[in-house]
Amino acid sequence: MCGIVGFTGSQKAAPLLLDGLKKLEYRGYDSAGIATLGEDGIHMEKAAGKIKNLDGKIQGGETLPGLSGVGHTRWATHGAPTDVNAHPHLSNDGKFALVHNGIVENYVALREELMAKGFQFKSETDTEVVVNLLELYYDGDMKDAVLKTVARLEGAYALGVLCREERGRVITARQAAPIILGVGKGENYFASDVTALVAHTKDVIYLDDGEIADLTPDGITIYDTSGKVLEKTVERVTWDVAAAEKGGYEHFMLKEIMEQPAALRSTIEPRIQNGEIVLDQFSLTDADLKKINKIMITACGSAFYAGSVGKYVIEELCRIPVEADLASELRYRNPLVDEHTLLVVVSQSGETADTIAAMKECKARGARVLAIVNVVGSTIARLADDVIYTWAGPEIAVATTKGYTTQVAVMDMLAVYMARRLGRLEDAVYHQMVEELLRLPELVQRSIEINPALQSLAEKYHSHNDIFFIGRNLDYAACLEGSLKLKEISYLHSEAYAAGELKHGTIALIERDRPVIALACCEVLLDKMLSNIQEVKARGAEVLAVVLEGEEKIVHEADDVILIPKTHPLLNSVAEVVPLQLFAYYMAKSNGCDIDKPKNLAKSVTVE
Repeated sequence: MCGIVGFTGSQKAAPLLLDGLKKLEYRGYDSAGIATLGEDGIHMEKAAGKIKNLDGKIQGGETLPGLSGVGHTRWATHGAPTDVNAHPHLSNDGKFALVHNGIVENYVALREELMAKGFQFKSETDTEVVVNLLELYYDGDMKDAVLKTVARLEGAYALGVLCREERGRVITARQAAPIILGVGKGENYFASDVTALVAHTKDVIYLDDGEIADLTPDGITIYDTSGKVLEKTVERVTWDVAAAEKGGYEHFMLKEIMEQPAALRSTIEPRIQNGEIVLDQFSLTDADLKKINKIMITACGSAFYAGSVGKYVIEELCRIPVEADLASELRYRNPLVDEHTLLVVVSQSGETADTIAAMKECKARGARVLAIVNVVGSTIARLADDVIYTWAGPEIAVATTKGYTTQVAVMDMLAVYMARRLGRLEDAVYHQMVEELLRLPELVQRSIEINPALQSLAEKYHSHNDIFFIGRNLDYAACLEGSLKLKEISYLHSEAYAAGELKHGTIALIERDRPVIALACCEVLLDKMLSNIQEVKARGAEVLAVVLEGEEKIVHEADDVILIPKTHPLLNSVAEVVPLQLFAYYMAKSNGCDIDKPKNLAKSVTVE
C-alpha cells in the first residue's frame, strides 16, 4: 500500500517525482506530497485526495526548485487523509523531510519519549516520530542518523530521507516494505514499485530487509544496519514503459483482461518442451518429493482463490492431502508444519505482508517453500526455496485479472508435473493434459469471443444490490473469485456459496428476481447443479448459468447463459473465470465506478 519515490541528479526533481507518483496511483492512496531540496532549503507541497490536486498546487512540479527530492502517495492508517497528515513530514527544526510506507508499531512510546525531550508534533501519524528521531540523532552525517533511527523502529518501513544540510543526497531504507533502486547515468532513483522507474532506467537493485541505500548523482552505496558496505547485483527490467500504459483501452482492467491469452502463453509455453513440463525453478528431487506428506497453499485475496483451485487439482492428481489457508489466519494458528510439508505461497506482488509472515512462520518449522509470484526480486521470491514466476507482466488495475489466471495456470502445471514425477499419472493422461495446458491461451480467447452479450447482461443486472454465485467442486473455487471481482469493482453485495450448502441456510436469502450466477462446468456434477438451479428458480431467482459449450439441460433452465469452451475437466477454471471478469467490469462501468482504482482498496497490501 502507498507509494514512495526518490531522485537525485542534474534534472529538476519535482516533475520526475510527480510522474513517478502518477505511475504508482494504481497502488491505492488518499493523499500525496513532494519535498525537494533547493539552494535555499527544503520546499514541500502536500494535498489530500487525488494526485491532480497536488499537480495543480505545484504546476506540474515547476514551483518546487531543486535537483533532489522525495515523493509519496499515502493510504491513511494513523490519522485521517488530510493535508497535515499527508507525507512528506518535516522535523521540528526543518532540517529533514521524510516519506514512509509501513507502520511503526512502537510509535506511541517513541512519541512520548520525544515529547519529553521537547519535540512537538503537528500530525496524527506514526511517521512524524521517525523524522524527529532523525533530528535527534543528526550530528553532521545523514547516514549515521538514519542508522541510529532505524535501530529504534519496530514494525514495517520503507523510508525516503532528505536533509537540508546535504544537498544532492537522498537515503532510503527498508524493513518489510519494498524498495527498488533505479541506477542511471549522473542520476539515481528509488521507488516502491518498478513501474515508477522504467521510464527512466531499466537497471535496478532490489533492497533486502535491513538494508540502507545512500544515493548521490554519481553513485549508490548500500549498507546493512551495522553500517557495513554491501555488494548488490544490478538487474535488468525486461518490460518497457508501454506495458504499463493503457494502449487505447478505456481502463487498465479491460486491457489486462484482453492481455490474458498473451500472458498465459508467456507463462506456459516456455515451460513445455518436447511435450514435457519443465520447471527448472523446482529443485526438489524425486526422493524429496516422495517424502512430502502434506501440501499447504497460502495467500490472500484473489491469490488465495487461485490457491483454492490448486487445492482441488493437486489433491486429485497427486493424491497428497492439500490445505488452502488464508495467510492472515495461518500466521496466527500454530500450524502443524514440519520438514515433510511443502508450502506453496502465492502472491502477485510478492510483497503481501500477511503472506510473508505466514511463509516465515512455516519455514521456521521446517517446511519447504515454493513461491508462485509475478514480480522478480520481490521479498517472497527471495525468501522462498524455489520460485515459479507467472510472467504476467505489469498489472496496474487494482482488481487482478491476468495475475489470477496465470497463477491458476501455474497451479495446474505444477499439479500435472508433480503427479507425473510421483508416478500417479498415466502417460496418456499426462500427455493429454500437457496438450490442454498449451491450449489454455486459445481457450481464454475463445471464452471472450463467444460471449458478446456480456455488456448487455451487465446492463440487465447492474441495478441489483445483492447477487449470489453458486457452484460445486472447481466451480465453487471459481465462484469465489467471480464474486470477489464483482464486489471489489462494482461495490455490489455479492457472495459465493457451495451449491450443496443452499439447503443449510443460504436459500433463505433467495427472493423473487434475485440474480444467482450458477457455475455449472463440472460435468460429473451437472445433475446436482441442475437440482440447485431448480431450487433457486422455484423461489423466484433469475439464473445466469455458466456452462460448457454444447451443454443443453442447464441452458433450458437458465434465464441467461455464459458459454465456456471445453477442455480437460481439471483445467476449466482458467477460461471459466474470464467472462466473469468481463461481466464484473461491465457491471462496474454501468454503475459509474472507478474501475482501476476501487475505493478503499490498494494493489499491494504491505501492512497487516
